[in-house]
Amino acid sequence: MPDKSQSPQHLAIIGCGLIGRKRALALGKIPGAILHTTCDLDARRATDLAQLAPGCTSTTDFHAVLADPAIDAVIIATLNASLAPITLAAVQAGKHVLVEKPGALNAAQLRTIAAAAAKTGTRVRMGYNHRYHPALQKARELIDSGVLGPLMFLRGRYGHGGRKGYDREWRADPAQSGGGELIDQGVHLIDFAHWFLGECPVVEGHAVTSFWDMKVDDNAFLSLRTAASQTAWLHVSCTEWKNLFSLEIYGRDAKLALDGLGGSYGQERLVYYKMLPQMGPPETTVFEYPGGDDSWKIETEVFLDDIRLGREPSPGLAEGIRILDVVETIYTRSGYPVSTAGF
Repeated sequence: MPDKSQSPQHLAIIGCGLIGRKRALALGKIPGAILHTTCDLDARRATDLAQLAPGCTSTTDFHAVLADPAIDAVIIATLNASLAPITLAAVQAGKHVLVEKPGALNAAQLRTIAAAAAKTGTRVRMGYNHRYHPALQKARELIDSGVLGPLMFLRGRYGHGGRKGYDREWRADPAQSGGGELIDQGVHLIDFAHWFLGECPVVEGHAVTSFWDMKVDDNAFLSLRTAASQTAWLHVSCTEWKNLFSLEIYGRDAKLALDGLGGSYGQERLVYYKMLPQMGPPETTVFEYPGGDDSWKIETEVFLDDIRLGREPSPGLAEGIRILDVVETIYTRSGYPVSTAGF
C-alpha cells in the first residue's frame, strides 16, 4: 500500500467568503497541496473560488465533500455557528480539519469534537493565523532563545472601529456569533497569553456594550494570571475607530513591543529593548516587516505537516477549549448569555 503521508494532500474549503479566499490563495502557493473542492451555500461563491485552482470542483453540499474519499482534509471557514457542526461531521468522516477560530460557539462543542477526533485519529488545528505573522514568529524566537529572561507579564490591545451597520451584521447576532468582540478578536489575545505565558487559571475582567446597538459586547477587559502570577492584561474593542494591534511582552532582562498587522492596522513592527547592566536607556533593535502577510500560507503548511507527521496540532482542540473557557467565564460574570448550542 502506498505511503499516503508522502502523497499530495487534496483539500476542500467549506465556506468561500473572505477567509475562504485567503485560504485558497495560500494553498496555491504550497507545493503538494491541491485544492480539490470548494463548498458554500452560495453556489456562485463556491464556483468563483474553484476557478483559482485547476481542476477544482464546487458544490453547495458539505456532506458530499465529506463523503468524497479523494479528499484528505478540509478547511472550514464558515460563520461561527456552523464551524463546530461541520467540524464534528468531518472528523466522524475521517477527515483532518483546519477550522477557523473560535472553532465553536462554546467550549462544550469543542469537547465533543475532541472525543470524536480521538476515536477516528483525525487531526484538528485551530485557525489562529496571527501566530504566524513575522513579528510574532520573531517574538517567539527571541523568547525561546532566553534573551528576555523569565517572563513577567504581557499587555495586549486589539481593536477596530466597525463600520456603518456593523451592529446589524451576523457578528452582532449571538445565535450566529456566540458573542461579540471578545469571541471575535479577543480570542487572538487570549491565545497569545497562553502561548507566551502558559495556562492562566486565574481569570478576571468584564465585557461591556459601550456604543453599538447590539446584544453582544463591543469591549472586553481581561486580567489573566498563571499559577506563578505572570499576568496578561488585555483589552479588545470594536470602538477603536483607528484600527490597532499592540502587544508588549516583558521579561526580567528585556522587553518586546509589537505593533501593526499590516493593512489598515499599520506596518508590522517589532522592537527589542535589551536591558543594560547599568540599566537606564535600553539597547534598542527594530525589526520591520513591510512585505505583507504570509501567515495563512505558513499556518496551512504547518497543518499539512501535522497530517504527514501524525502530530497533534498546536494550537489544537485543547487550546481552543481553554480559550473558550476564558470567554465563557467573562461573559457569565458580565451578564451576557453563554451559548448552549450543541449538535
